[in-house]
Amino acid sequence: MNDPFISTDTPVDLTNCDREPIHILGNVQSFGALIAISADWIVQHASENCEHVLGLAADALVGCPLGDFLPAASVAKLRERLGGASNENAVARLFGFDVFGDGRLFDISAHQSNLSFVFEFEAKSRGTDHDELAIVTPMMRRISVEKDILGVSQTAAEQLRSLAGFDRVLVYQFGPEGDGSVIAEAKDSQDAETYLGMHFPASDIPRQARDLYKRSLLRLISDVDDPVSPIVPQYSPEGQPLDLSLAVTRAVSPIHLEYLRNMRVRASMSVSIVIRGELWGLFACHHREPLYVDYERRTAIELLAQFYAYELERREARAVSETAGRAQKLHDRLMMQLSSNEDLEHGFQGIVREIAKVIRFDGIALYSDGKYVTHGKTPGFQDFQTIARFLNTSTVSRVYATDHLVARLPSMEHVIDCCAGILAIPISRKPRDYIVLFRTEAVRQVAWAGNPHKPVEVGAYGARLTPRKSFEIWKEEIGSRSEQWSPTALRAAEAIRVTLLEVVLKLADEVNSERKRAQDQQELLIAELNHRVRNILGLIRSLVKQSRKTTGSIEEFTAAIDGRIHALAQAHDQLTEMEWKPVAFRELLRTELRAYLDGDERRLILSGPEIDLSPEAFATMALVFHELVTNSVKYGALSTAAGRVEVQTTFLGDGFVRITWTESGGPAVQPPSRRGFGTTIIEKSIPFELDGAAEVDFRLTGLHADFLLPERFVREGAARPTAGSKPARIETAEKLALSGVALVVEDNLIIAMDASDILSDFGAEVVHIASSVAEAFRVADASTLSLAILDINLGSETSLPVAKYLAAREIPFVLASGYGSQSDALAQFPPAPVVQKPYTAETLSKALIRLREGG
Repeated sequence: MNDPFISTDTPVDLTNCDREPIHILGNVQSFGALIAISADWIVQHASENCEHVLGLAADALVGCPLGDFLPAASVAKLRERLGGASNENAVARLFGFDVFGDGRLFDISAHQSNLSFVFEFEAKSRGTDHDELAIVTPMMRRISVEKDILGVSQTAAEQLRSLAGFDRVLVYQFGPEGDGSVIAEAKDSQDAETYLGMHFPASDIPRQARDLYKRSLLRLISDVDDPVSPIVPQYSPEGQPLDLSLAVTRAVSPIHLEYLRNMRVRASMSVSIVIRGELWGLFACHHREPLYVDYERRTAIELLAQFYAYELERREARAVSETAGRAQKLHDRLMMQLSSNEDLEHGFQGIVREIAKVIRFDGIALYSDGKYVTHGKTPGFQDFQTIARFLNTSTVSRVYATDHLVARLPSMEHVIDCCAGILAIPISRKPRDYIVLFRTEAVRQVAWAGNPHKPVEVGAYGARLTPRKSFEIWKEEIGSRSEQWSPTALRAAEAIRVTLLEVVLKLADEVNSERKRAQDQQELLIAELNHRVRNILGLIRSLVKQSRKTTGSIEEFTAAIDGRIHALAQAHDQLTEMEWKPVAFRELLRTELRAYLDGDERRLILSGPEIDLSPEAFATMALVFHELVTNSVKYGALSTAAGRVEVQTTFLGDGFVRITWTESGGPAVQPPSRRGFGTTIIEKSIPFELDGAAEVDFRLTGLHADFLLPERFVREGAARPTAGSKPARIETAEKLALSGVALVVEDNLIIAMDASDILSDFGAEVVHIASSVAEAFRVADASTLSLAILDINLGSETSLPVAKYLAAREIPFVLASGYGSQSDALAQFPPAPVVQKPYTAETLSKALIRLREGG
């Protein structure tokens, strides 16, 4: 289906004139003449065939004023019509006009071409007693009642054939690659030859021809054997050829005329089908004999073609609307399935089910954040990575579809059984993540109008593709392709892209928010850790100071410090090793205060009902009361031997529980000059974390604090003994009677030295220190060990190999940990006593006694 009307005319030129010239240019087509007017002078260059149209010889017109050539009324009428031209491609039309005032009627076409106006005159071949609109209107009605595109196209072809009188009318639709196929055909029932269903290669209608079809919507060749006359001069005074793109009387390419003769066609007409500014297809009309269709009837044909294009666009718009409705339902379903805590990977099966409702596929894959999840027939991960790299070169944020992947990516030929065609939906920006739909190979037979692969031949016009001489059906099996992705599928894919991108961005926002929350929490924890370390150092300093005041000998002082530091470690263990069950509030207080009471329970007064704290509230309450205790030891009642703390609990009956902290007997209290981190925790933690209330009053007689907790965080506890426990004293070293060589495996030198000193005090003759498993083995191989203390965690490794080595040789050992309960880690070790760090004489003595007694 080569372009039947593409022209390679010799360009028209304008001649130099003293005044603004008018140019009349003749054309030897049997039905008309062409005039290019630039002002009010005319020069005509025409063959003798033009004379029968205008009744004038060419030489007689050279240099003549327009007023001498046409009547003044005609000139005025033409100027009036030209004034109505609204754009560069506008064509003014005048039917049945008496140009010379002598009764001869002409159909006139006028348009602007650069600086010139082009007039085309066609002698009227029939009278004026007809109504083209009355003929076309019922034809439009017949077209509009059809349901689908094929039905609309077939009816339109039949109506146009009836209107124009051609032997055959084809509806030719362009494909995405420029090739095309005949989707409808109207012809005489006696004619056995048919082009319906045939395909034509893109080379039959070159791109330049398709571009021209969008400007000039109709082109008629009334007789392929009409002689052609050149237009002279070839160039205008400005040195530019006249653009004849919109001229209907211009000649056509001799190559195309040969093409038509090979089809045994004497007359042809093509009518463009343009939808939204793009060439959708053509009406291609053929006739075995010369056939002239006058200008007025051709205008009616254009109207019919435009109505057909409108019907196509209307049906496409309805399909788009239906697709949009399905896409919105798909969007809603996907958004419901992909909850905020579920990523695309976990929601993949739901995505597969929903996409399958609107797009047919054989396999589908999700490629996100380097993960590859598949369903159905899909390529392997390595092959898909090749496809992903190829997709990354395509347009950003666009759906990509092809039914012939091998043509784009030849290396994928070995997997056409599962991905001959792909539809890729990008679901992120950078890095590029995709959901890709795959279709398997679909071998099909295509009927071509002749061999589409014919070689280049040398013809009368040089080495080029010569016009096809045979239009017999040439069948070809097309492989390595999948079923084509329909426009509906592409629109649905675009809707899916928008939906999933919205989901991904939502998840990304949540991840960013979670990351920000974790970062803020980490910063708070770092600040808290820094604060608590400073507090611990301050507490140890206070413990040393208080113990020095209340003890006499060095031995008593050491024992007091040792016991209180151990009690302080137990308080921290309780804070970090809580189980997920309610914890007694009084036990929390006793643990925090045990290091400072020194066995004098009168310094802590507890009143009110027993309460248990829920796991959600325990960490917050432990932190608050740890700060209260710390501040009291440093500045308040517990900083002196006579100071006391009273804690009272009360169920208020209105959904809250009150806890009151009152200090007395200590130094005079002054409000702090600035709010430190500890004060902020006391005042803000309970309101912020537990929706409760906190009020702190720095009374001169002692700090007073009121806290309100919602009852959902508190329950009434069972009665428990109120007696406190004194700090434990060290078991006598004589009971242990250690001897021989001992080993301490510990990655902290100061702590290791402390443990070594304790073992030496217990009687060990030599104590070796090792900071790693390898060093411990070197010591064990070089010494005869009688005892070992093993820290469970040694930085990047554990002491498990050393423990197994010692157990195999029946060398007793004690395990130590600074991380509280480690049941999972301890399950891997041979049975042994376990102590919590820091090491103390008390804890080590108890562990060694159990070890000696086999407990």
